[in-house]
Amino acid sequence: MPEDSLRSDRVRLRQWTKADFEPFAAMNCDPQVMRYFPALLAREQSDAHASRIRALIAERGWGFWAVDWLQQPGAKPQFVGFVGLHVPIADLPFSPCVEIGWRLARPFWGKGFASEAARLAMNVGFEILQLPQIVAFTARDNLRSRAVMMRLGMRCAAEDNFDHPAVPEGHALRAHCLYRIDRETWRDLPPRQRPEVGAR
Repeated sequence: MPEDSLRSDRVRLRQWTKADFEPFAAMNCDPQVMRYFPALLAREQSDAHASRIRALIAERGWGFWAVDWLQQPGAKPQFVGFVGLHVPIADLPFSPCVEIGWRLARPFWGKGFASEAARLAMNVGFEILQLPQIVAFTARDNLRSRAVMMRLGMRCAAEDNFDHPAVPEGHALRAHCLYRIDRETWRDLPPRQRPEVGAR
């Protein structure tokens, strides 16, 4: 994967290291970060999740990349969370598909990091991997993530709402909404919605 395609002025997408596991585990036991997931993750579960993500990137060359905030020149990059592309393992009504997803530590919310990093990932998906379409989905009440999806140019149709099969029946988070964008729509977006790759 060309390195310039994985960085912008403020953020860098990269392969995971063992140093990321501790801050990732802290995210996964934060009730606010995990509000729209069925349960918090214990340290062992979080480490196993990070190891699976890292293995998939090593296998495919892409996935849910670790995200660094590059801060000021000369300052040490800071782990923010993950953003990237993934093939869902659940049997979803719209499978097969490639999804874009993110999970950021709470101190980095509201600063535009999710949108900025997601645009880099989407650029990889459409311009390098030549995917015809990318999807995103979340619990219907997750307005924060849905706002990011809309900023990326993705759109949701009412008929695309679905019950996530991996969430138990009767659970408040089972009802999900699906957002989509195709390659042609992505390429037609105005410049402000496209990444400035390799800006640093």
